[in-house]
Amino acid sequence: MNVCFALNPPVDGEDLNALFSAAWAGHKSRDFGPVLARSLTYICAFAGDRLVGFVNLAWDGGAHAFLLDPTVHPEFRRQGIGCEMVNKAVSESRARGVEWVHVDYEPALAAFYRRCGFQPTSAGLIRLAGPRALL
Repeated sequence: MNVCFALNPPVDGEDLNALFSAAWAGHKSRDFGPVLARSLTYICAFAGDRLVGFVNLAWDGGAHAFLLDPTVHPEFRRQGIGCEMVNKAVSESRARGVEWVHVDYEPALAAFYRRCGFQPTSAGLIRLAGPRALL
């Protein structure tokens, strides 16, 4: 089936929660409205009317954007959809004058992000909620 990509399409919270539930173990339904309202841009992938992929770019209002939530439905993985969404998000960032796109990822995803053009860097992180939260 052909997959089509869309920049900032109207997307239903139910569809996003269904995608995230299929792709991420332990996903809890949430309201995506505030997330999308604050995005620099987001890309969706559709197979027909079915949402099969999503990636979000948050923004600091200046030179930095942050790639968040790249998600592809398990039935559609390993077809280049994730890389295509990331590439479209990076291109859109460039077109909007962003100088740096950041991404955090688990070591198992390093090869995927290298294929998308990201270079590994050192970074810091503080977990504020959940198990092992730092105070």
